[in-house]
Amino acid sequence: MAGKQRIDGAAAFLLHAHPYSETSLVLDVFARDYGRLAVLARGARRPRSAMRGVLLAFQPLELSWFGGGEVKTLARAEWLGGLPLLAGKSLLLGYYLNELLLKLLPREDAHPTLFDAYGAALAALARGTTETAELRRFEKTLLRELGYGLALDRLAGSGEPLRPDGQYEYLVEQGVVEVLGVSPRLTFAGKTLLDLSADDYSDARTLAESKLLMRQLMTYYLGGQALQSRRVFVELQDL
Repeated sequence: MAGKQRIDGAAAFLLHAHPYSETSLVLDVFARDYGRLAVLARGARRPRSAMRGVLLAFQPLELSWFGGGEVKTLARAEWLGGLPLLAGKSLLLGYYLNELLLKLLPREDAHPTLFDAYGAALAALARGTTETAELRRFEKTLLRELGYGLALDRLAGSGEPLRPDGQYEYLVEQGVVEVLGVSPRLTFAGKTLLDLSADDYSDARTLAESKLLMRQLMTYYLGGQALQSRRVFVELQDL
């Protein structure tokens, strides 16, 4: 996106907004064909601004902007509708998805497949689905799009298929290794890894163990960056 140009009618989601001056906002948006980018919404904080009821998180938007710098200028925003507003646990899970995108997704790097996966996850949350299966599907797509795809159905090195009754570890940036005896690290049933590879979350053990594995991977790739949504969720559970 070098040079000055205007983009019209881009499908996008708002990930985050923060004040800029007394009347404007800087938006962090995720556009299907343009990736994550910063956009200046001039006057969006004014009480009578037409954008106040349009720039909604977790809602499909159509945006137009112009400019060739790091921060573009918003020219038009339209709310496309079609998704109920998130609430309760679904809202918190939505913030979790947004935090992952904000912290892991490079700027101005288009990922249409990830955009579609994000939209599908929001649609599931909007329907009241808070099962971890939706999060696991999104997390897997995110890692794959970032170049960290998971090989979960075969052993690292040898390429031998996993046994459902086997016990394994997942070594980041290496893959699956078999556990013989007791390990001080997290271990996973072969069936869990095979189910996760196939996006089959019908087994309760698969749901529980896949959550532990994906948390381990996200923590690694976040490089120590804390997730506020995770902290809030833990605090609410404690209450």
